[in-house]
Amino acid sequence: MTTIQLTLPDQLAQEAERAGLLSPESLEEWLRKQLKAKAAEQLFAAMDRMAAVNDPSYMSPEEVAEEIKAMRAERRAKACV
Repeated sequence: MTTIQLTLPDQLAQEAERAGLLSPESLEEWLRKQLKAKAAEQLFAAMDRMAAVNDPSYMSPEEVAEEIKAMRAERRAKACV
């Protein structure tokens, strides 16, 4: 278990204490919620970065087959020269 010392303005600390927000259980719950929110924020930021990448569109299986066919024909033509 880790002990953490916080420095807060007196009024804020008193209000938080009265509201039960400074108990170890409340602080643990709050920190876990913050960690989940941060993870979600990072996930959405990564998704935004991925969406911004200008990759060519995906090819259908038929388009891939046509490209392979064309490549093989090109190789055969070069081999016959």
